Amino acid sequence: MSTHQYELLIIGAGVSGSALLYETARYTDIQHIGIVEKYAAPARVNSLSSNNSQTLHCGDIETNYSLEKALKVQRAARMLANYCLSQPDRDHLIYKYPKMVLGVGARECELLRARFERLRPYYPQLHLFEKKDIARIEPAVVAGRDGRLRGEPIVALGSTDEYTAVNFEAASRSFVRQAQKVEGKTVDVHYNQNVRHIKVEDDRFLVETDGTCYQTRSLVVCAGGHSLKLAHDLGYGRHYSCLPVAGSYYFTPQILNGKVYTVQNDKLPFAAIHGDPDVLVPGKTRFGPTALILPILERYNYRTLPDFLRVFQFDRRVAAALWELFRVPDIRNYMLKNVLFEIPFIRKLLFLKDARKIVPSLRLRDLSFAKKVGGIRPQLIDKTQAKLLMGEAKIDTGKGAIFNMTPSPGGTSCMENAEIDMRAIARFLGAHIDEQRFARELLGEDSQHRQEDFTGRMLDDEPHPDGLLRRLLGRLKP
Repeated sequence: MSTHQYELLIIGAGVSGSALLYETARYTDIQHIGIVEKYAAPARVNSLSSNNSQTLHCGDIETNYSLEKALKVQRAARMLANYCLSQPDRDHLIYKYPKMVLGVGARECELLRARFERLRPYYPQLHLFEKKDIARIEPAVVAGRDGRLRGEPIVALGSTDEYTAVNFEAASRSFVRQAQKVEGKTVDVHYNQNVRHIKVEDDRFLVETDGTCYQTRSLVVCAGGHSLKLAHDLGYGRHYSCLPVAGSYYFTPQILNGKVYTVQNDKLPFAAIHGDPDVLVPGKTRFGPTALILPILERYNYRTLPDFLRVFQFDRRVAAALWELFRVPDIRNYMLKNVLFEIPFIRKLLFLKDARKIVPSLRLRDLSFAKKVGGIRPQLIDKTQAKLLMGEAKIDTGKGAIFNMTPSPGGTSCMENAEIDMRAIARFLGAHIDEQRFARELLGEDSQHRQEDFTGRMLDDEPHPDGLLRRLLGRLKP
């Protein structure tokens, strides 16, 4: 068995693992870094362009976010956008589309108006769109099925001149490519390496694949649901179980100009329906997701069923957590309905009603099920508390090993999550971080130069609360 030795080894070359590869290569003095990936290229699972909504979440139109969470996500989005905009192939990485969250009915309209007042000091590009404004940006949202304006009250929050979509698959490839260009370091990428086992020996982690053993002083695993399986190998996170939630989508002809989200039900741990352009499928609008619990860790890969059984670890505590979930009527009804969404012939009829909240004139013949589109989100169950964990999931052992299961909100958080792991690994290894370069390139903090951020406006040392808060957040250490 051949052997490779590293100071840091990353498992998983999706957008989270590849972002960490880039950040540690460019901003630390760690000299020997490796990444192993089970497939023949980066981003073949949840970061694959067809397996996510391709949205750059900024925290403003996500109605289930508190102000604190929104500003945290805003910073994460800025980091990713600043990276993408600095690349020569930026037009293949990041895209501008109009975006909005749509409120339908008096209660949702009131909620969005209140949210706008709360967020407007921190989001200068955010606008409150009345019905006539929505008609100008997204005519299909306002027109009823009879061709007249829809009768119920509607209002929206959004913007028309921001970068709102990212090809996370292309971003992953870019991270790997740029990391390997860093001079004076060993940055190795190993494809077709399925990790079988991890163990600790003489203060080093031994990562075994078929025919190869990787030795490393520190380890970060970014492998979705498989991260929990590997954590269990080392005896960590055994109080966690994994509940994989799959998302499916439908295509229509291009009926929207940009991204249109709907108000989130706070009782549901699943994304509300939205319509998006697909950056790689021109002439189409993609609607979804639906949500379905599946006993696999990778969508459309039923060979991961045994791995699911290993991390699910069904017992009375898991049963109690699931029972608590299904006791909530909103969750129970939502999950039962989404089971029906997966049944051919009737699924289009059922989905049409939900999609008409966004586009009232949508017809049954406009919908086509998006085959092989949609990924899996590995939600964790905390068996000690008998509840489903919302948001991101991470196990930091404090001993040089970190396991990432579920980034939140998805790929948007890749660079911020990589920053957290980079700082933890640097502390463990006693490595140095080039803080000035990091802040200048990813946070846009440079008092000598003005630069364009992802909203398209020019940033300087403005006295706006957004500028002050951004600088404060940028200096916080995880």
